[in-house]
Amino acid sequence: MAGVCDRAPDFLSPSEDQLLGPSLGSTVTLNCTAWVVPGPSCPQPSVQWLKDGLPLGNGSDYVLHEDFWVKANFSKMLVSSILGLNLTSHEDYGAYTCSVQNVSSSSFVLQRVGPAGHVAAVLASLLVLLALLLAVLLYVKCRLHVLLWYQDTYGEVEVNDGKLYDAYVSYSDCPEDRKFVNFILKPQLERRRGYKLFLDDRDLLPHAEPSADLLVNLSRCRRLVVVLSDAFLGRAWCSHSFREGLCRLLELTRRPIFITFEGQRRDPTHPALHLLRQHRHLVTLLLWRPGSVTPSSDFWKELQLALPRKVQYRPVEGDPQTRLQEDKDPMLIVRGPVEGGALEPELDPDPEGDLGTQPGVKGWRTSPHGKPLQ
Repeated sequence: MAGVCDRAPDFLSPSEDQLLGPSLGSTVTLNCTAWVVPGPSCPQPSVQWLKDGLPLGNGSDYVLHEDFWVKANFSKMLVSSILGLNLTSHEDYGAYTCSVQNVSSSSFVLQRVGPAGHVAAVLASLLVLLALLLAVLLYVKCRLHVLLWYQDTYGEVEVNDGKLYDAYVSYSDCPEDRKFVNFILKPQLERRRGYKLFLDDRDLLPHAEPSADLLVNLSRCRRLVVVLSDAFLGRAWCSHSFREGLCRLLELTRRPIFITFEGQRRDPTHPALHLLRQHRHLVTLLLWRPGSVTPSSDFWKELQLALPRKVQYRPVEGDPQTRLQEDKDPMLIVRGPVEGGALEPELDPDPEGDLGTQPGVKGWRTSPHGKPLQ
């Protein structure tokens, strides 16, 4: 009978180690159930709970409920013990096991993962927010560089369109506008960036109607650049019929470019400026600031984006007819009389030109100087 009493119980719960993560202040229920083989002389089976390997003492933080069921033939007994824990402090977390007949079951491991998960979620949110802020900062700082790279790489090439100039620049015939166009705008666009400009200081739309010269000149240019200074805004058509003039310009050219100036003396609510701000989707409106004179300013990048794409041509390797002559035209090579001698050009036998073959005159001879001799 001693062998029957020493038989190990068969644990139904827990069948394996379980990891639980209840939050602080909650209640958790642990179930320990096992089959036990009883015997007439075997002691009554009991269930003992252990925490971290030590017997669970008496306390008010847990509730214990035990039940026993015996089969009809008394061959097996089902022992069940339910432990209810109130997690009121950090000391309540740990590894809980139940012991039946000095045999321990698998463990219930209670870990406080609520705060850690909360911290991880907060850190992940902060990282996402930081990444978004960094992306916005990079977009603000590098937006024009990325757009210029895209234009230079994949932009539309406007070369075989029959146009002679890249831009038609219209400005007012006043000293300030002439200085701006001839000493700032033209050197920067033509010398540094390779554009070809057509400059015109005449009235762009006299009486709000395009002249014949304007139609011809605009047809030769790919873009229209208007220096919208105070003097330009003082023209009659800018004050009274700018809407009609803008409609005509949109019919004549592709997305005209208007350059305005910061701190213009005129009223910033000028009808022309107000109309251009309302139609930003049809025109390109650029603002010239005191710091825009530097070549690396955003003004020049935005202006270059509005102008046609510049194509850099690579030099060809050479003409196949001159490639064997080290890229020299054989017709222009000066050859010496003998190899290794002084390289002297051969004298032209007829310096006066190709006289052709003429029949000789009887009784006359020709001297080396071209004079007839008797």
